[in-house]
Amino acid sequence: MKKIPQRTCVVCGKKIEKRNLVRVVRNKEGEIFYDPTGKANGRGAYLCGEDECIEGIIKKNALNRAFKMDIDAETKNKVVEEIKNAKK
Repeated sequence: MKKIPQRTCVVCGKKIEKRNLVRVVRNKEGEIFYDPTGKANGRGAYLCGEDECIEGIIKKNALNRAFKMDIDAETKNKVVEEIKNAKK
């Protein structure tokens, strides 16, 4: 039986199958963006995709912890908007 990769949501901490999660990436240039393919190069942080967790990017500074760096509010808001638009 093939092992299914699991990842943890950086906001709520639930372990979920990787393909069911939303991925946010920080690349070598330090850019942070939503990765709809799940294959972009860079360090990934995963979200379960529930609205509370998407909002948690801003409220709980989850990406700051995941990427171990300060991320400005403008970038966080942009990532949240990209994820919300992709869910529609």
